[in-house]
Amino acid sequence: MCEESKLFIFALCPTKVPNFRLRYFIELSYNGKAYHGWQIQPNAISVQEVLENALTMLLNEKIAVLGAGRTDTGVHAKQMFAHFDLNNDFDEDQLIYKLNAFLPKDIAIQQIRPVQSNAHARFDALSRTYSYQISLKKDPFTFESAYLFKQDLDIEKMNEASHLLFNYKNFKSFSRSNTDVKTYNCKIMQANWILKKDHLTFTIKADRFLRNMVRAIVGTLLDVGMGKVTLDEFKAIIESEDRTKAGASAPGQALYLTEIEYPEYIYNL
Repeated sequence: MCEESKLFIFALCPTKVPNFRLRYFIELSYNGKAYHGWQIQPNAISVQEVLENALTMLLNEKIAVLGAGRTDTGVHAKQMFAHFDLNNDFDEDQLIYKLNAFLPKDIAIQQIRPVQSNAHARFDALSRTYSYQISLKKDPFTFESAYLFKQDLDIEKMNEASHLLFNYKNFKSFSRSNTDVKTYNCKIMQANWILKKDHLTFTIKADRFLRNMVRAIVGTLLDVGMGKVTLDEFKAIIESEDRTKAGASAPGQALYLTEIEYPEYIYNL
C-alpha cells in the first residue's frame, strides 16, 4: 500500500499501472493578474509553470502540460484546456480536489478527463472565444478587470467594422511582430459589441488566434468608435497586412478567454 510522507502529504497513490501512457485533458480557469501569461518563461511566473509544479508534486512524476493556446500577461481565462500524459492511472475527482487545495486562489481546476492518446489540446480545438470588457464610467468593482474608457463611442459603427472581419482570412495587421507562425490566416465566426448600461462587451470567436490579435482588433475598433478610423480605412488596415497601420493594443487585464470547443470523439475511449 502506498504511504504518504509528511513532505508529500497531498501526493496521490496510483490506482493501477497500465502498460502505456494515458493522456488527460485538464480544464481550468484563472485570473491572470499575477502571471506573465500562460506559457513558461525563463524569468517570470506563468500559469503553465504553476500548474506543472502542482501536478508533479501531487502525482510524484514529472508532468509537462501543453495548453490550448497562449494568453498574454494579465489576460484571464474562464475556460482553458491543457493535456498531459501519465504512466499511472488515478482518481480524477480526488486529484481535482487536491489540486484546488494546493494551487493558489487565482487558479481553479474544473475538470480532468481521459482522452484518446493522440488528442491534442491545441491542434484539436475547433474554436476559441474571447470577450473584452469595457467600463464606460468609473466603477470601483471593475477597475482591475475591465478597461475604463470615458470617450464617446459610436457602437453601431464598431459593429459594422466588426462584421467586416468576416470577409477576410489574413490578419497579419493585428498580429504581434516576429512571431513563429506559418500562416496568419484565421476563420472568424463571431465578432460583435453589446452595450448593457455602462458596460460594453466585445465577443470574438475564431478557429485560431494570432498573438496579441484580439487586443489589437479591440484597439483598432475603438479608433473606429471614436471616429479616428473610417470603415474604408479599417478595411485598408486589414488588407495592408502591416501591424503598424492598426491601432494600439487594448490593455490585457480586460481580456478573457471564455470558451474552447473540441470534437466529442476525442473523449471516446
